[in-house]
Amino acid sequence: MGYFYDASYILVLIGALLCFAASASVKSTYRRYLKERAASGLTGAQTAARILENNGIRDVQIRQVAGELSDHYDPARKIVNLSPEVFNGDSIAAISIAAHECGHVVQHETGYTPLNIRTALVPAANIGSNVGLPMIVVGIFLENLLRGGGLGLLLAEVGVFAFALAVLFQFVTLPVEFDASNRALQMLGDYGILGADEGQKAHKVLKAAAMTYVAATASSVLQLIRLLLIVRGNSRRRD
Repeated sequence: MGYFYDASYILVLIGALLCFAASASVKSTYRRYLKERAASGLTGAQTAARILENNGIRDVQIRQVAGELSDHYDPARKIVNLSPEVFNGDSIAAISIAAHECGHVVQHETGYTPLNIRTALVPAANIGSNVGLPMIVVGIFLENLLRGGGLGLLLAEVGVFAFALAVLFQFVTLPVEFDASNRALQMLGDYGILGADEGQKAHKVLKAAAMTYVAATASSVLQLIRLLLIVRGNSRRRD
């Protein structure tokens, strides 16, 4: 296991700092605009209902789920899940997040290509995120235990490929999230839910949320680079 604690570990630390900064930013922005009531007086649930109705979507449910910032759209069950503060709140933050999730609904209904690609990648990404790193650890352990032979390195390389699939999934997620936010802001203005000044504040909320995905992707890329360095370093030791 000593092979995993070297100078390349700085890449993991950088990734962790990026994720921490993005998380702190979204929570700070969210809480700031959670206190600012929207002029329309609509709650997040009412906002979602209006957006779905204006898009002619009548087979999607809107439900409340526990947790903070636990909002998400479940395309398999066709449910927009909103956290209590978003479902019941009439703040700019609540309305912005509800509209973002409805942006995903519209993507799904219109067959948005990046969303379809992301959905297709889900099985491979789940496998990669769950077994990629363990395969690398076991592979390097076997390579050093057997003192060469290549079997362990082969397993480690397959693990790197599997982990790369999870990273690819995160890359595809970026345009999906940015597009959902752009759709949300457009619909909030077009449907008269937020005024121009409120729309700028909604943009800040959704931009901060989007940066968490950017940070997570960057962190995963740094982790992938580190794993590649470790596997190649072990390969050179055996040459």
